[in-house]
This record gives sequence, structure tokens and C-alpha cells, in this order.
Amino acid sequence: MRRFSWFNATSIALGFAFLYIPILLLVIYSFNESRLVTVWGGWSTKWYASMLQNEQLLTAAWVTLRVAFVSSTLAVILGTLAAVVLVRAGRFPGRTLFSGLIFAPLVMPEVITGLSLLLLFVAVGFARGFWTVVIAHATFSMCFAAVVVQARLYDFDKSVEEAAMDLGATPVRTFMQVTLPIIAPSVISAWLLAFTLSLDDLVIASFTTGPGATTLPMRIYSQVRLGVTPEINAISTVMIGFVTIGVLIASYATKRSSARRERDLRTAEAGGT
Repeated sequence: MRRFSWFNATSIALGFAFLYIPILLLVIYSFNESRLVTVWGGWSTKWYASMLQNEQLLTAAWVTLRVAFVSSTLAVILGTLAAVVLVRAGRFPGRTLFSGLIFAPLVMPEVITGLSLLLLFVAVGFARGFWTVVIAHATFSMCFAAVVVQARLYDFDKSVEEAAMDLGATPVRTFMQVTLPIIAPSVISAWLLAFTLSLDDLVIASFTTGPGATTLPMRIYSQVRLGVTPEINAISTVMIGFVTIGVLIASYATKRSSARRERDLRTAEAGGT
């Protein structure tokens, strides 16, 4: 058995420290008694109570959650369909171009994406607001969802689908009753990834938003320019909690699905012997 060396342990510790110490400091300072965020004044939860009375922050947080929920749902639907076409349709004319167009937003600068969407909405006369932000977020997060679902489909045993169609199931019924339940953990992971990307976005939302659709990152950025307040630390901690719970749920669902699939395979092998 390969030993767990001190080099590996040090590398992991430094990696986790680099990733999570800033977040840990933000959470700790959300409980700071002092109004000055860089001066520790003792433990207190008063900024959480103050946050609940800040109507602008709560409205922005509610808009952000609604945008993230709707846009991530649209992104997962479109990304799953794109992944199915890329994996199951085989070689077809224009496949390389189609694949490139699907994954281009992965490397496209957010400023370019936001500006182009702004020009589109202005050109078609679409009033900017909640739905323009939803469309923009679904556009850029769809490619991330397609990558996650596509990876699972490549690892998928196609003979299961073929067996269902040999038994008379239509392609749509096969996808809904066979393929989708098996790839459900990756679909959930893709949804959570799109949800998190939407929560975090500032640049694209700044280009595509309108009256009454100010997201939380935009609100925080506008306040940070005047100085960071403990209320911002408090609401950021709440958002971190939402994301953490979502990641834990996705991990649990993936683990259960993997265990169920292994159990089914063992049962099938035992029945065939």
C-alpha cells in the first residue's frame, strides 16, 4: 500500500488553506461586534438581525435566488439536450461547428458575452429586467451543464437503451424512463453548478439587468465601493450556507446513485451465473 507522505499532506493542507481561509475569515467577521470589519470587537449576531431589516439587501438576494433557480433550470434542460445530441447522434454534418458553438461560452470573456447580449436585447426591443438576466445566465451556464452531462453520457452503457427500444419503447420514452434516471446525479450536479455560477455572476448581470432586477453581487459591489459593512459579511455567509447545503445534497445523491448502480450490477451478475 502506498504511504501517505508528508509532502502529500502538506500539499493538501496548503491547497485547502489557500481556498478556504479567506472564506473562513469572512464567516468569522460576520459575527464581529465592531462596525469596522477589520477590527475584531467580540462575538455578536447583531449584523444578522440588521441584515434582516435591510430591505435593499433582502430584495437583491431574493432576485438573485429567483434568477439562479430559473436560469439554472433552463440551462440544464438545454445543456442536457445538447449533450444527448453530441453523444448519441454520432457523426452528422456540422457536428464540429455545433460542438464549438455549444462550448464557446466556456472561453468567452464575460464582458464580451454581456455586451453582445445587451446589443441583442436593444436590437429586438426587449425591455431589460428579470427575464433578460435569466436568459443571459442560462446562455453562459448552459455550456457548463452540457460538459457535466456529456461526461456521464460517455460513461453510460448504451446497451441498456438499446434493450429498452428492442422491447418497443420509443426514443423519447427510453430517454425519460431509462436514460434520465441513470444520469440524474450528473443532471443535479449540472444544475447546482449553473445555480452557483448564476449566484456569483456580476459582469453579465450588470450589462443585462434593468429596473427592479438588481442582483445581490451588484448590490454588494455598489456598497463595497463605499466600504465593506458587516451586513455584507452576514448575507455572504448565508449565501455560502445555501451553496454548501446544495453541494452536500448533490454529493449524497451521487453517492446513493453509485451504490444503487453497483448493487444492481451485482444482482444482475448473480442472476446470470
